[in-house]
Amino acid sequence: MKAILFKEFRSFFGSPIGYLVIAIFLLLTGLFLWVFDGDYNILNSGFADMTPFFTIAPWILLFLIPAVTMRSFSDEKKQGTMELLLTKPLSLWEIVNGKFLGAFLLLIIAIIPTLVYVKVIYDLGLPEGNIDFGSTLGSYFGLLFLMATYTSIGIYTSTLSDNQIVAFIVSVFLCFVLYFGFQGIANYKQFGSFGDTIASFGMDYHYKSMSRGVIDTRDILYFVSITTLFLSMTVFKLKAYKL
Repeated sequence: MKAILFKEFRSFFGSPIGYLVIAIFLLLTGLFLWVFDGDYNILNSGFADMTPFFTIAPWILLFLIPAVTMRSFSDEKKQGTMELLLTKPLSLWEIVNGKFLGAFLLLIIAIIPTLVYVKVIYDLGLPEGNIDFGSTLGSYFGLLFLMATYTSIGIYTSTLSDNQIVAFIVSVFLCFVLYFGFQGIANYKQFGSFGDTIASFGMDYHYKSMSRGVIDTRDILYFVSITTLFLSMTVFKLKAYKL
């Protein structure tokens, strides 16, 4: 598995992909948080917290992560190297996990520089240091779990076609449905109190729960379950391809 992980990781930084992902993520979040006027501008909000960042990050990653993962297996199919990959002395789970962890490690590197935002907000607080570290830490944990789920979805959709654009579009669609779709349906008033139950099937519900600074095992279990589900579906897809 380590060989696949390092191969994937090196491929990201052996081409412009890795640098572009990090640069685009930091550029977009930086512009929305510090430059563009609007609801996400921290300087105009009057509050020294990271809420705007954690609100906009899932939407940026919803497009960015599928762009990273769309080549995982679709490129192997297109290049005709899928058969070679599947004949390696590795289990299907090791291959899938290697691809998954390679992409996930790149994304972790992309969000590490955003800790600078925390330092800036810490200094801007009145009094200095007036920032809720509990909710900030919880939000970062929630974002990591969200990224893992997005990545697993992207890895799975890359097995569906040798066309990377198709893999990208399907991945964006599934990520959108699971992140906001259930919450959007729950917002209809006719569902009443049942709306909360519907919303609990979506990632947005559990992500916001962790953003409050309370790490609930139900939220962790939700993200781990969805991530495992899509990785399992990827393994089954590769098993069918191998047959």
